[in-house]
Amino acid sequence: MQIIKTIDELRSIVKGWKKEGLSVGLVPTMGYLHDGHRSLIVRAASENDRVVVSDFVNPTQFGVNEDLDSYPRDIDRDAAVCEAAGADLIFHPELEEMYFKDSCTFVDMDKLTKGLCGKTRPTHFRGVCTVVSKLFLIVAPDRAYFGQKDAQQLAVIRRMVRDLNFDIEIVGCPIVREEDGLAMSSRNTYLNKEERKAALILHESLMLGKEMMEQGERDAAKIQSAIVHKIETEPLARIDYVELVEAENLENVAVMEGRILTAIAVYIGKTRLIDNTIYQFSQPG
Repeated sequence: MQIIKTIDELRSIVKGWKKEGLSVGLVPTMGYLHDGHRSLIVRAASENDRVVVSDFVNPTQFGVNEDLDSYPRDIDRDAAVCEAAGADLIFHPELEEMYFKDSCTFVDMDKLTKGLCGKTRPTHFRGVCTVVSKLFLIVAPDRAYFGQKDAQQLAVIRRMVRDLNFDIEIVGCPIVREEDGLAMSSRNTYLNKEERKAALILHESLMLGKEMMEQGERDAAKIQSAIVHKIETEPLARIDYVELVEAENLENVAVMEGRILTAIAVYIGKTRLIDNTIYQFSQPG
């Protein structure tokens, strides 16, 4: 597995692929890869001639007192995952390769970044949009792959690509879960045994909301209240947010129709976890 450290070398390799008429897929990650990431790489390998996996813990998307320093890292482990999943190379730059010391340019967005995770992480999506834009310009992929677990991020990236006219197809891929329902996340490694068990409340509460929708409930406030109450039955859980929004525009809804994203962020002990479901209402209520 090739591990490329510099932008110039990566660009040279990709230009060679392009000259051969090969398509290129990009899977942006912050490393410490799990089966969720693996599913993105496998999908990319099935739809492109070559696949680049970026492995970079991006500091600009972390806020003050967040887990930048403790975020798990293991490039050797990541390389094994990438090779087994069908990637062709890993782009693993140092901080100084991605950001000049006097860098003062960012890519930012309004509206879609204000709610959900943006309420308590106000600079997060500016960092996400900036680093993803840089990766798009460095790799020039035909397609880029993102997981549905980060539903707000996926919506933000899709809007950014549309608004800035990036000639890239954004492919959203399903959430990959553990056998007991917990959404796979690199931050799951922070959980001790008791917290790991408590974390199941996220999926359980989302399934409660989905069941209410399937039974015909369209009052967003009632479903939100039921989800909140369910989460509050877990002593180790502390809610950051529980929101029901329109899936593409991320706008709050009162009476639900169309595609509805139910998104939650919950602290289990000191670890902040996110999860979501999307439900499609077939016709107006």
